[in-house]
Amino acid sequence: MSSPHVISLGCRLNLAESETIRTLLSDRDTIVINSCAVTNEAVKQTRQAIRRARRERPGAELVVTGCAAQIDPRAFAAMPEVDRVIGNAEKLRPDAWLSPEPVAVQDIMAVRETAPHLAASFSTHARAFVEVQNGCDHRCTFCAIPYGRGNSRSVPAGAVIDRVAQLAESHAEVVLTGVDLTSYGPDLPGAPSLGQLVERILAHVPELRRLRLSSLDGIEVDDRLFALLTGEPRLMPHVHLSLQAGDDMVLKRMKRRHDRAQSVALVERLRAARPEIAIGADLIAGFPTESEAMFENTLALIGECGIVHAHIFPYSPRAGTPAAKMPQVEPEVVKARAARLRAAAARIRAAWLQSLVGSTQQVLVERPGDRGHAGNFAEVRLAPSQVGEIVSLKIVDVRDGKLIA
Repeated sequence: MSSPHVISLGCRLNLAESETIRTLLSDRDTIVINSCAVTNEAVKQTRQAIRRARRERPGAELVVTGCAAQIDPRAFAAMPEVDRVIGNAEKLRPDAWLSPEPVAVQDIMAVRETAPHLAASFSTHARAFVEVQNGCDHRCTFCAIPYGRGNSRSVPAGAVIDRVAQLAESHAEVVLTGVDLTSYGPDLPGAPSLGQLVERILAHVPELRRLRLSSLDGIEVDDRLFALLTGEPRLMPHVHLSLQAGDDMVLKRMKRRHDRAQSVALVERLRAARPEIAIGADLIAGFPTESEAMFENTLALIGECGIVHAHIFPYSPRAGTPAAKMPQVEPEVVKARAARLRAAAARIRAAWLQSLVGSTQQVLVERPGDRGHAGNFAEVRLAPSQVGEIVSLKIVDVRDGKLIA
């Protein structure tokens, strides 16, 4: 029997949506490339994935969706390997997959709702992802994602709670995802906050063992959410922040809403209230006009904030964004700065992992049953165990960047 093959590129939200697409397609002989457009390299990887998939399954229908397809549908429709292009708003609707239209992409800015049903799990039955928000109302000068995802829109809390309750019956951990997760709620009646949503989930789904949040905008972490992040044991001690840079002038030119001192202060407060908390961050190397001194401020931020889960992006100009028109840093300098950021982050991470030797961690066992993640999202290698279980393990060593239990 034929089966769909879904290739997901990019963020956790794409991963969650890919699982839903897989269920929609059932037994169809279809390849779906769920694309990413966060950088030019991501778009390049999408094209490479399309060509590779066509070589491997020449007779299958090949459909491209996701942010890159939403932003530039004509370019992907023109590729000889591609049969259809489906937009971000359409890809979760069963009727879009039944339509014969070669290009089904609507104006994403006109979309006012997101998919309240959207939750997906991987074959491990260990962790599930639930979309609670989509789109973004902010216009950072480097980012094309709003043009792929549209304006911010939130899923009503009742629908989220119902889905989390359903998933908690078979999954030990649920991850709340969104394009701009901390902007959850203003478009809903009563304008609830993300903190209020988390409170309601924890109160109404007592059987949920672990709740994790995807990337947060630190400037929107209010007192309610802060209290949950630092005081709620079922909310994992793992905070991934959208920092982007550690220099105030660069942040201003990025049109970010925070400054360096606010980032450092937030991390210090988080650690003071919950010392075991692990900090992750997105950082961009070589933003236009970035001088060596500006870069050094970002480099130093890794140590000051103790960033142990670092996502480093070399800047690439995205067509139509303001930053693409600014004076660019030489590509070889951008590449070198990204390498220096990764090296610094690797040193901080190695020291952190070593500090966990001798500790006891609660580890969620994942596929294939001999690996998992602790609450702080450190990857752990362990003796074969039942997938989906949470086991208490003593950490005895670090090997190849993984904790050994």
